[in-house]
Amino acid sequence: MGLEIESRPSELPYVERVWRSRSNEVGRMMSVAAAHWELVFWEHQGQVQAVVVGPEPRACPAPVPKDATFFGISFALGTSMPHIPISRLVGRNAEIPDVTRRSVWLKGSAWHPPDYDNAEAFVRRMVREGIVDRDPIVPAVLDGAAPDVSERTLQRRFVAATGLAQGAIRQIHRARQAAILIQEGERAQDVVHRLGYFDQPHLARSLTRYIGRTATGLSRPDGTEPLSLLYKPSSSMPA
Repeated sequence: MGLEIESRPSELPYVERVWRSRSNEVGRMMSVAAAHWELVFWEHQGQVQAVVVGPEPRACPAPVPKDATFFGISFALGTSMPHIPISRLVGRNAEIPDVTRRSVWLKGSAWHPPDYDNAEAFVRRMVREGIVDRDPIVPAVLDGAAPDVSERTLQRRFVAATGLAQGAIRQIHRARQAAILIQEGERAQDVVHRLGYFDQPHLARSLTRYIGRTATGLSRPDGTEPLSLLYKPSSSMPA
């Protein structure tokens, strides 16, 4: 019952995570905030569809077709598609037309759709053909580096490459960490101190905005409205 989700990290620097899921007797989920954009495919009643899902700056309910299968590639921060400015995708989706089980059209060419096991090969081809690019300054900063550029230039490049400002990415990242810790049984007051929230009301506001749940709600999962993918990120966001 609900939404079955499986995911794995990726060693490819362009990819944050690869995931797949199946919906069973569930019509809606809570789509949690996400700083990463995704390429998502799904099949429902014999029809295959695909969309580019932009970064989500806050949590929001989302419909889920019943008895459908899904597959997605979550791209690493700093990776973008130059022909689709990521600023246009924040909080939005861009549908990919004419998708079948055997083909998907990307930038004027027919490709065989990727799957859970060959996602990296698909992305490597996207890189070779210039469909995706990567601004190295973003992962460098996420790894704690201090690039020799002005703060204004740094913020501009972050927004151009991710669609979001550093501060927004940091808040989303921290809220997702908090949600995972609470789901694992850690007390809210301990999460406050561990992740640098001012107090429990501050944590509560963050969880409500970015996760769509209170700490109590996270500790008591709602099978009628499951959360979208939550995971421990492969990179840390500097404080």
